[in-house]
Amino acid sequence: MNAIVEVQGLTKRYGSLAAVDDVSFQLEAGRVYGLLGRNGAGKTTLMSLLTGQEFATEGRIEVFGKSPIEHAAVLDQLCFIRESQRYPDDFEPRHVLRSAEWFFPDWDAAFARQLVEEFRLPLKRKIKKLSRGQLSAVGVIVGLASRAPLTFFDEPYLGLDASARQLFYDRLLADIAERPRTVVLSTHLIDEVADLLEHVLVIDRGRLIVDADAEELRGTAAAVVGPRAAVDAFVAGREVLHRDGIGGLATATVHRLSEAERAEAVGAGLELAPVSLQQLVVRLTGATESEVVNR
Repeated sequence: MNAIVEVQGLTKRYGSLAAVDDVSFQLEAGRVYGLLGRNGAGKTTLMSLLTGQEFATEGRIEVFGKSPIEHAAVLDQLCFIRESQRYPDDFEPRHVLRSAEWFFPDWDAAFARQLVEEFRLPLKRKIKKLSRGQLSAVGVIVGLASRAPLTFFDEPYLGLDASARQLFYDRLLADIAERPRTVVLSTHLIDEVADLLEHVLVIDRGRLIVDADAEELRGTAAAVVGPRAAVDAFVAGREVLHRDGIGGLATATVHRLSEAERAEAVGAGLELAPVSLQQLVVRLTGATESEVVNR
């Protein structure tokens, strides 16, 4: 395992609030991670700590073998694009892209120009005059063209329409296939990015509750459907994430079902339906679907 980020016992408190609470994990080189969870769960704070923009209250962070705080050699390898990325009001997108090469040693100006054309970004319009989608495109272009070895995207593409978001996903996949790097996507649009993700971190109330391979995680839960009495009998003693039903029919989302248990359910006349990654995160964090999808 080639870990480029190592986090141990990381805590960040604001007064009595633990925004990040005793979190430990590793990030490997060349993988795409999903950092998922509800609004206010601690995702942005965690990324700010990893990129040296916040000081930890407790714990250890090593990025490329060093603390990210005030280590230029580390910071040169990072790119952190926020949803609420701020630029000087008198800036235009061309100024942002021109200055990006000062901060990112691997900046690819030709790739940036290609993306400007594809996202139809007006280069000579004041930042404060851009639409939300155009402002999102600025961040996406910087994040992609930075070619930083460790790149964080904190929901910067929410302002993009569906076609532009798909363009972002396509360009990201193509670029990392050609030039591998580690990417962390913090997003509420989980179903949209599910196929991109190789590993999933789920944070809830500041604590890391899932640290798992994405493919393995997708297969850990199933929706058990059938007559209420039969469903209740089958799920008794098992980890049930959610129950629903109407009349005599019931559905239960059950976590960590083995193949033998799945066969047992089918033998009992019950149906098994897959649970999407987004549905699983919703159930694990106790969020509503709108809380995860919308912001």
